[in-house]
Amino acid sequence: MNSVDLSRCRLYGIIDLGYVAADQAARVAREMIAGGVDIIQLRAKTRDLRAIIDLAAKLHPITARADVPLVINDHAQVAREVPVEGIHVGQDDGSVAAAREIAGQDCFIGKSTHSLAQAERAAAEGADYIGWGPLFATPTKPDYVPIGLQEISAVHRAVDLPIFCIGGIKLGDLPEVVAAGGRRVVIVSGLLQAPDVAQYAREAKSLLHQNSKT
Repeated sequence: MNSVDLSRCRLYGIIDLGYVAADQAARVAREMIAGGVDIIQLRAKTRDLRAIIDLAAKLHPITARADVPLVINDHAQVAREVPVEGIHVGQDDGSVAAAREIAGQDCFIGKSTHSLAQAERAAAEGADYIGWGPLFATPTKPDYVPIGLQEISAVHRAVDLPIFCIGGIKLGDLPEVVAAGGRRVVIVSGLLQAPDVAQYAREAKSLLHQNSKT
């Protein structure tokens, strides 16, 4: 199994090619790393598998040098050609076991969840972490109804896994998210659209550490 200690990770950044041009992905990865992002995911919904593999191959040496895990959204096959550390699947992307079989045992597998029942099923499937959300309305998932903050504490009681809150989260939301029981967050558009990605990440990381005790 993989040796990544996800329990130590707080801030999860996503390089979403809906916001970032592919030729800017390496620069953004470096800036995320400089700001203290703990995990980086490559999300390329509109690209074919070959293009995702090629981009992952460019990003992985950057993330590996910094000891930051690189996660691929959806496409477990990428792990067969690039030694990425993780794969993330959604509710419609098949089981955790299927992703692990394709990617190999060295990869950790995360799964998106939108309800307590889905979170519990993901844990039972053997997910290594879950995404919990979307907390707020988000342009990256316009069809998803926000689930709000009400069940953050409940999902942490129900599931003994690292739980990354996601969905429309910006810097100004972090104290409220943490007060509701959140310990880890994923930030997408707020980070990618920041004038200074590294500084935005530093501020987010600081807020998470200041407001969270565990």
